[in-house]
Amino acid sequence: MSRHLHILGICGTFMGGIAALAKEAGFSVSGADEAVYPPMSTQLTALGIELHQGYDDTLAHSIPDAIVIGNALSRGKPIVEAILARNLPYSSGPEWLYREILQQRHVIAISGTHGKTTTASMVAWILEYAGLNPGFLIGGVPENFGISARLGDSEFFVIEADEYDSAFFDKRSKFIHYHPRVLVINNLEFDHADIFENLSDIQKQFHYLLRSVPRNGIVIVPADDVAIQQTLELGVWTPVVYLGKDFRAESLKDDGSEFKVFYLDKEEGTVHWNLLGQHNIHNALAAIAAAFAVGVPIATAIAALPEFKNVKRRLEKKGEAHGVSVYDDFAHHPTAIATTLQGLRARVGEARLFALLELGSYTMRTGVHKKALPPSWLDADEIVIIRPNPDWGVDDLIAASQRPVTVLDTLDAIVEHFKTKVKAGDHLVVMSNKGFGGIHQQLLQAL
Repeated sequence: MSRHLHILGICGTFMGGIAALAKEAGFSVSGADEAVYPPMSTQLTALGIELHQGYDDTLAHSIPDAIVIGNALSRGKPIVEAILARNLPYSSGPEWLYREILQQRHVIAISGTHGKTTTASMVAWILEYAGLNPGFLIGGVPENFGISARLGDSEFFVIEADEYDSAFFDKRSKFIHYHPRVLVINNLEFDHADIFENLSDIQKQFHYLLRSVPRNGIVIVPADDVAIQQTLELGVWTPVVYLGKDFRAESLKDDGSEFKVFYLDKEEGTVHWNLLGQHNIHNALAAIAAAFAVGVPIATAIAALPEFKNVKRRLEKKGEAHGVSVYDDFAHHPTAIATTLQGLRARVGEARLFALLELGSYTMRTGVHKKALPPSWLDADEIVIIRPNPDWGVDDLIAASQRPVTVLDTLDAIVEHFKTKVKAGDHLVVMSNKGFGGIHQQLLQAL
């Protein structure tokens, strides 16, 4: 009889991925969430996973062998109090994942403030292209695979290594549990102001992560990231490969769609692909280096990248109406906004470019990055922002911005604004790490 795993918070991307892995590993899986809705609910139901809307009575009929508690649940919730009072076995998602899945695998962890999902997807695809059939758990849906998680049948497992906390009872970053043998740190900036006080707090968690990488592993970092260098100075016991030094790229087109790859100053080949932006060249270089660290020839990685399909919501073109292109981008930080707009600007040239922002993350919606926002959108012709709640003085951005900024209160007002503003040949990028009320389709219909 298979072991029964019950997951609280199952409809999050990470927890949904754990559910899929557990089911594939032979567990009987059920779960509950406050909001059970597509697409995650549809994916989980198709896997034969029993879902409960809300947490009430989810343990009334049977007691599972193990309970995984997502980090969205806290003390005071009746289900949490019931588990503690009844002394039922529970763990965090990352803890369960290591114990049941990762412990016997060669883990390739992709970490950093930006680019984790894209880079992890690239690494998984390069390994797949090389015939290695890796396992993976990624915080998005890599289009080459159509799923966010699978076990694979090789020793390699690629994981997007998030610095967010593990659970209400374990405030360490999730990645502390993964014990990677190959670790990529793409970049390091202040984010997640709801759990970290400053950049130093985040660097401390990355220092703990570095302590877990063995001497016969590899750490891959950019050579020019000051915050990462400061973190390495706290201690690193593993050989370090530097992007921009050991591996470097030479961009052949302003939009980032073509670049040469060098290893130890030897030219290895040229990548021609569909992705945009210098940030994606950096992501590709990290992916090539990570794949090389587990034995994939650089030439194979270069051959794989033209066939790489980016993750959904990474400058994903949602459609075109009367010559106006509408994109969806998972922007959660000023740096992400800047790099996305730079890449698209290089591609579209002098065409008009509009940015529509929902300040979705805690750090963004509380105004932590208030001063960094105006410089981040210089490549746009106009910016529209939906007013955050609470409003921390978002109108001040109008005065600080070198580009026109409009702050609107409702989705309807935004749709009406763009109906009268845009014309054929324009590009409109919707930037949010939330759903933005499905405004992408509303815009396309209105246009």
